[in-house]
Amino acid sequence: MEKSRTPLPATSAPVSFRYYDIVMAAFVAILLLSNVIGASKPSYVLLPDGSQWPFGAGVLFFPISYIIGDVLTEVYGYARARRVIWTGFAALAFMAFMAWAVVKLPPAEGWPHQAAYEAVFGNSWRIVIASMAAFWVGEFANSFVLAKMKLWSGGRFLWMRTIGSTVVGQGLDSLIFYPLAFWGLAGWPPELLMQVVLSQWFIKTMWEAVLTPVTYLVVNTLKRREGIDLFDAETDFSPFART
Repeated sequence: MEKSRTPLPATSAPVSFRYYDIVMAAFVAILLLSNVIGASKPSYVLLPDGSQWPFGAGVLFFPISYIIGDVLTEVYGYARARRVIWTGFAALAFMAFMAWAVVKLPPAEGWPHQAAYEAVFGNSWRIVIASMAAFWVGEFANSFVLAKMKLWSGGRFLWMRTIGSTVVGQGLDSLIFYPLAFWGLAGWPPELLMQVVLSQWFIKTMWEAVLTPVTYLVVNTLKRREGIDLFDAETDFSPFART
């Protein structure tokens, strides 16, 4: 059951928080690792009839960044979540540039792993742009829906807000990334692409639902320790606002 709290507008929050930087660091770390390690590998699960249902391997960990995004918006408000999203976006951009630069450097004579290095880190700019576009749209949609639902519900039904925002945000993320990154490429026929999009959306949403008790624990702990419960009643929801 939701605890009764005194709603505070986001503009009246303290300037500094004890745990905000830690939550931001966790968000960016999981975002980068899930994009480096799991974004471009399709895996599968066996269905009862023996057929395979494919999914993107990164789906096992990437949804944690959305859960952290929910925590940021719920505890610290949309404006501070927006700062974290832009920080993550900048980190993705730098990671893409660094991967490109390092892959392009000529390998030292006798080093036999250039081909493997290119296979792992040499993503095309198409994949990079798709990843960044999907992240930007999905995360801002997730944070916007969660903040608005908090206002509409008066701060009640956290589970409904987190799952509802994930349905929108993760749906847009999957729908943008996979078609932009892999449409028309060998090994990615349209039927596989659509299966991966749908499975990504479903699995990410299920992850959110399964981890709802953890979300409750983290949100309530942070609200108690920070002494806040912010409502975005007067917030400018533009992704480009400075406050």
